[in-house]
Amino acid sequence: MADIIVKIINKSDNELPAYATAQAAGMDLRAHLETAITLQPLERTLVPTGLFMELPAGYEAQLRPRSGLAIKQGLTLLNTPGTIDADYRGEIKIIMINLSNEPQTIQPGDRIAQMIIAPFVQAKMEAVEMLTTTERGSGGFGHTGKS
Repeated sequence: MADIIVKIINKSDNELPAYATAQAAGMDLRAHLETAITLQPLERTLVPTGLFMELPAGYEAQLRPRSGLAIKQGLTLLNTPGTIDADYRGEIKIIMINLSNEPQTIQPGDRIAQMIIAPFVQAKMEAVEMLTTTERGSGGFGHTGKS
């Protein structure tokens, strides 16, 4: 797989996003905060990263929760996966929510999300009167049941 170049401006004191291991799919994003913030149960907020980037055409960045934050603190992301389009040039911000029963604090520099860079395709929609039939048909939302 060929490497792609993502241009990035870092206005935070945090290191640039990087892969933690050779086979990691996601890079950790860190909170760019002057002081810690505390989220009450079910409270949500927009956490800045101080990062601005330019993705190559045909690529998107997907923002996803960090599993450790989710299981240990109940902190996760709304609108997951969040999509950053290749033509967006604003600051990357993370929509976080506290799903725990206790207040949770985010410190400056905390790892708050992971970012995956992925190719995408744009589809052309074609209006038709009928769709081909399949064995599944319109069954969904658990239609196959459990044995």
